[in-house]
Amino acid sequence: MKKFMIIILLMLIHAEIFPQRIKDIAYITGSSSEQIIGYGLVVGIAGTGDSHRSSFTVQSVTSMLKRFGITVPETDLRTRNVAAVMVTASINSYLKPGATFDVNVSSIGDAIGIQGGTLLMTPLSTINGEVYGFAQGPVSVGGYNVSTPTGSRVARNHSLAGRVPRGGTLQVELKNNSLTQTDEVKLYLRDPDLSTATSIVNAINENFNGTASAVDPAEVIIKVPADRRNNLIGFLSEVENIPVSPDVIAKVVLNERTGTVVAGSNVKILPVTISHGSLNITIRNYPIISQPGAFSNGTTQVLNNYVPYAEQDSTNAIAIEGASNVQEVASALNSLRVTPKDIIAIFQALKEAGALIAEVIII
Repeated sequence: MKKFMIIILLMLIHAEIFPQRIKDIAYITGSSSEQIIGYGLVVGIAGTGDSHRSSFTVQSVTSMLKRFGITVPETDLRTRNVAAVMVTASINSYLKPGATFDVNVSSIGDAIGIQGGTLLMTPLSTINGEVYGFAQGPVSVGGYNVSTPTGSRVARNHSLAGRVPRGGTLQVELKNNSLTQTDEVKLYLRDPDLSTATSIVNAINENFNGTASAVDPAEVIIKVPADRRNNLIGFLSEVENIPVSPDVIAKVVLNERTGTVVAGSNVKILPVTISHGSLNITIRNYPIISQPGAFSNGTTQVLNNYVPYAEQDSTNAIAIEGASNVQEVASALNSLRVTPKDIIAIFQALKEAGALIAEVIII
């Protein structure tokens, strides 16, 4: 009996049932993040680092040793215990000098793995080249890649990228907009939406009469009451904790690599008929061997007899009168008894036919 994998369509709980805080869907002006990047070396690797073919690693080690007064010819260096890496991080604009943050470390050479290594002090700068901090510390990989001289290999997860928890230290304060002594504050939605912006305005005005107005789907302006300007931080703390019911866009997310389908609660399917099946063709070889007669000069002959077989999977066409929620969508598609990969194809076909009321996102 053929086994079928039944896919589960996850339903996002409607926002009206579980409202979200304003701080979860928007951020205050000046509160943003800054991307920083740096080039560094990871040392102490057990022979799985870059080879001599990664010339930039050899040059980096040579330059580093020169800073310590050691001159070594590049031809004498063996860098299998060293790996060149790119170090990246995203830091909040309100962090102060001395604050620590996590950094990501990724190999850029031909290393096999960087597990067990330590990141040497690496300057981190923004896109304009200004250095804001440094990173250093042991790298946490969470995987391994072990190879033997005979060709055997044992690996788990990804061993060429890792993190240094709290390995970055901020040296220069980032530029941001000050919140002190101001009578107007701006809120920016993380996902711009007209309905959500209107909901935020209404929620704020219910708590602080007439203080908020929407400029566009992404921006809300808040007029700070005169009696709250001396304690602006406390006022904004109250604002960002106000519950709001954001509007949820109907989406279906498809992952073709893993066969995962996730649908939102607002997804609907219009009346449609679906038929899905596949034709399996197998060609088998039944060789015919002809032996020559006794005491003859003949030779053995082999005739390849190829016989094709065709098998059509049994498939029933189903008619969907219309599905108004995720449970109905899942029940309708599961009645076809198809695999997750097939359901992904069906969703794409439904979208092309105009029967799927949702945005399809393929990742």
